[in-house]
Amino acid sequence: RAAKDAAFAAGGDPIPTTKHAEFLPLAYFPIDPEFNVPAQLKRIDDPTIVEMPTSTGTNRKMRRVGMLEFTLKGQPLSLLAFLEVGETSSLFVAFSDLTSGAETYAAGRFLDINRNATGIYELDFNRAYSPPCAYTKFATCPLPPKENHLALKIEAGEKYSGSH
Repeated sequence: RAAKDAAFAAGGDPIPTTKHAEFLPLAYFPIDPEFNVPAQLKRIDDPTIVEMPTSTGTNRKMRRVGMLEFTLKGQPLSLLAFLEVGETSSLFVAFSDLTSGAETYAAGRFLDINRNATGIYELDFNRAYSPPCAYTKFATCPLPPKENHLALKIEAGEKYSGSH
């Protein structure tokens, strides 16, 4: 977390230099091991490229990889995982939850998950982060699909209290 703050403070991307005092250091929920759970990827064998809506009204080309199925706080849940066209090494998950717009960025947060051959993934919400569009209106960020709204509070990862 300190390394991320230092990297953001060293330049103007994604947080413009004029906004450093407002956003840095970034705020986080305390690390909670309960929000680090195993997830099984139920693959979707469909090579169709989907146009994921973004914060600026444009679309980003993505491919649905599968549903990450997991249990959190005793609830069975799932999140749709994507690969951005041209990306091969990590799954992309955009999600929203009951903290969105209150304690975290209104549009949702992101997780990047390294791919593996086992189909079992570590879903660590302590690593959830605000998208770049949280800090500047000039960034283009994919919006979480409706399937990725979690009807519980994910009090883990990055918080958000600013505005751009």
